Amino acid sequence: MNGQDYYIPAIAMAVALALKLPALRHNWRDPLLRSVVALLTMAGLVFAFAAPPTIEAVNRWTGVPNVSAPLVYSLITGFSASCLVLVVNWRGGPPEKTRRTSRRWILGYSVVSVVLVVLFALGDAPVERLRDLDTYYANTPYIREMIALYLVAHNVAALVMVAMCWRWSLQVRGWLRAGLMIIVAGYMFNLSYDATKMTAVVARWAGHDLDYLSTFAAPPLASAGALVSAIGFVLPLVCQKLSDNWDFWTTYRRLGWLWQEVQISAPSGAPAVHMAWWSAAELRMIQRESDIHDGFLHLGPYFDRRLRDDTYEHAVAQGAGEETARTVADAAMVAAAVQARSADPEGRVIEAGEENAVEGPRDLLRISHALRHSPVVQAVRQRAALSRSRPS
Repeated sequence: MNGQDYYIPAIAMAVALALKLPALRHNWRDPLLRSVVALLTMAGLVFAFAAPPTIEAVNRWTGVPNVSAPLVYSLITGFSASCLVLVVNWRGGPPEKTRRTSRRWILGYSVVSVVLVVLFALGDAPVERLRDLDTYYANTPYIREMIALYLVAHNVAALVMVAMCWRWSLQVRGWLRAGLMIIVAGYMFNLSYDATKMTAVVARWAGHDLDYLSTFAAPPLASAGALVSAIGFVLPLVCQKLSDNWDFWTTYRRLGWLWQEVQISAPSGAPAVHMAWWSAAELRMIQRESDIHDGFLHLGPYFDRRLRDDTYEHAVAQGAGEETARTVADAAMVAAAVQARSADPEGRVIEAGEENAVEGPRDLLRISHALRHSPVVQAVRQRAALSRSRPS
C-alpha cells in the first residue's frame, strides 16, 4: 500500500469530521456526538500517520529513527478505545453506568499508550523501517514487548467489539441491526489483521521468516476493516435519518386534506407563514400541524357536538369500530363547522361551541383521511352545504 491508500481515507475522515463539528459546537454535552467526533478524529490520524511518507517525515523531523512506531501504535490504541466508547454510548443505558464504562476503557487504553512510549524509550531501534518494523525488531528487547502490547490491546478491543455488537444485534431490528452486523464483519477483518501480524511476529520469535504476512497481507486487511466498520457505524444513522425524513414528508402530505379544509377558518388578514424551499421536512410537518390546531381553535364556535354524537352512532350502526367511528364523527364535525363558518363570513356567531378533544398527529392523520374518503363525512358535508344554500 502506498501513501495515497492512506491519505484518501484520512481526507474522507477529515471531511466527515468537519461536517460534525458544527453540531458538536451547539451540543457539546452529548456523549454520543462527542464519541463520534473522537472516533473520526482518531481514524483520520491513524490513516494520516500510518502512511509511509508520513512515517518517514516524522522520523526525519524529530531526528529519532522509528519514533513514528510508538506514535502510530498509540493512535491505533486510541482508535480502539474510541470505538469501544462509541458503542457504549450508542447503546445507551443508565447515564452513570455508561460514563463509568467509558472512563474505564479510556483510562485502560491511555495506560497502554503510555507504556508503549516507555517501552520504545527503553529499547534500541536505530535502523529506520517504514513497512516492516514489527518483524524486523520482533526480537529486540523492549521493542519486542512494545509490538506485542499494541497487538494484544488491538486484539482485545476487536474481540470486545465483536462480542458487544453481536449480542446487541440479537436484541434489535432494522437498520441498527444491519449496521451492527456490518461492524462485526469489519472487525473480523481487524481480527484477521491481528492474526497475520501475530503470526509473523511469533514466527520471528521461533526463528522463521513469515514477514510477508505482516508487510503485505496485514495492511489491506486493516484498511478493509476500517472501511467496513465505518460503513456499519454510519449506515444506521444515515438510514434512520432518511427514514425519519420520509415519515415527516408522508405525514405532511397526508395532513394536506385536513389542512386545506380548515383554511377557511383562518382570520382574514392573518399573516401566512411561508416556509423556504430548503426547510426541513420535520419543520414543515410541525408548521402544518400548528396551522390545523389553530384552525380548530377558530372553528370552535361552529362545532356541533350533537352532530358529532349522531354521526358517531350512525357510523357504529354501519359496522365501524369504536376508534373509526370516533374519527369519522370528528371529521364530520370539522366538515360541518367549515361549512357553517363559510356561511358566516362576518363571524357573527358569538356562542362558543364545544371543541373536539383531538390531540396528536395520529388523530389528525385519521381525521384527514376520513375527510377525504369517508362516505359518512361526505354525506354530512353535502347536507351542510344544502342547508347553507337554502334561503333563510
